[in-house]
Amino acid sequence: MGWRAPIRLAALLLWLISCVIAYYLLALLPGRNRVPPVFLAGVAFIAGVSIEVRGDRPRRAMLLANHVSWIDIPALAATARSAFVAHDGLQGHPVFRTLCEMNDTIFIARSQRHTVSQQVDQIRAAIDECDVLTLFAEGTTGPGDALLPIKSSLLSAIDPPPAGVPIVPVLLHYRDPADIAWLGDQPGVDNFLSIMGRARPVELTVHFLPPLQGEELAGRKAMAAAVASRLDLAMGLANGTTKA
Repeated sequence: MGWRAPIRLAALLLWLISCVIAYYLLALLPGRNRVPPVFLAGVAFIAGVSIEVRGDRPRRAMLLANHVSWIDIPALAATARSAFVAHDGLQGHPVFRTLCEMNDTIFIARSQRHTVSQQVDQIRAAIDECDVLTLFAEGTTGPGDALLPIKSSLLSAIDPPPAGVPIVPVLLHYRDPADIAWLGDQPGVDNFLSIMGRARPVELTVHFLPPLQGEELAGRKAMAAAVASRLDLAMGLANGTTKA
């Protein structure tokens, strides 16, 4: 691993302990606990992530983002103070589940259609509590230099969108996606340690694109098509394969 990963892991452990203590102290106060987004922003800093923001950071929105790496989560917490929608498989990991729940994560059961109405209520309650909520619309991590298909089934819980909540596509664009992306059968620990041991910063640009409007909001399939089109165009511009 070299010397960088152990030092960063030690710093991360100290940061985690400090934030857990602060979390439970602030849990006595009403409203959303302010510690989890700060903790995640600190994780990005410790991991050596350099974030550039383009576009307007929404104060209240449902974000539909592409997904490349675990870094996506601390990056969006750092830039938008976002909570997240995650698949229910993470509930089987006690540590991850606890950390997710501390950041007001909504767990959805992708294969259980009968739970959609419950998920709608959960998402609307989460937006009321947190103001910004992110769903990774590809459903899994991609290569970072191209998009995977947007899964309209994942958008069932925001069809129709909550009243007064913009639906904002977000492109996460890494300078070295081949070194960052978590793909295939690579164990998550291996991906985590490879990033923590990097000598160069992880350079990430977060593109907040204009909210969906009009017919783009006419159902989950229309939203999926619009998000795919917006992200594909932004990806082409970022990669230099499409002219403005």
